[in-house]
Amino acid sequence: MTTYAALLRGINVGGSRKLPMAELRTLLTGLGHTAVRTHLQSGQAVFTTDRGDEESLGAELSRALEERFGFPVDVIVRDHTYLKAVAEDCPFPAAELEARQLHVTYFSAPVAPDRYAAIDRAAHLPEEFRLGDRCLYLYAPDGVGRSKLAEALSRRPVVKGLIATSRNWNTVVKLVELTAAQA
Repeated sequence: MTTYAALLRGINVGGSRKLPMAELRTLLTGLGHTAVRTHLQSGQAVFTTDRGDEESLGAELSRALEERFGFPVDVIVRDHTYLKAVAEDCPFPAAELEARQLHVTYFSAPVAPDRYAAIDRAAHLPEEFRLGDRCLYLYAPDGVGRSKLAEALSRRPVVKGLIATSRNWNTVVKLVELTAAQA
């Protein structure tokens, strides 16, 4: 059995695209997954399964969510080993920062650095970003809500063709813990 986290994009935000976590747990159990748990209301679920891979599991869950709730939901599924590596490979001093200052954007596929070539990094200082393995680390000292760099990073030409979903550092660490507890 492998333990995975499913990261749902854009649900339960601002009162739209409502997706109750109890129903997400029921749906995942109905798909044959075990040890299903959710974290927060923003779309994280942890489960174990002995079939499929990250891509096929994400596609299966996305289809099931659209059938059940009537709207499309992008889903990225990652296993414990990957989530742990993302946390360990953080290029910023996570232990010295507030969780609101550090975010990880998970991508559905590897991202070439040239996608970000047009972003003037110096113009956004002290905010910074670094690419990782199918992820991007964002340091935003005043939080992501006020971040001009976060806005630039999320523009359509930059993320076109990818599923991208971001989590703050507290959630990144919690997902490592939750998937480790079941691994």
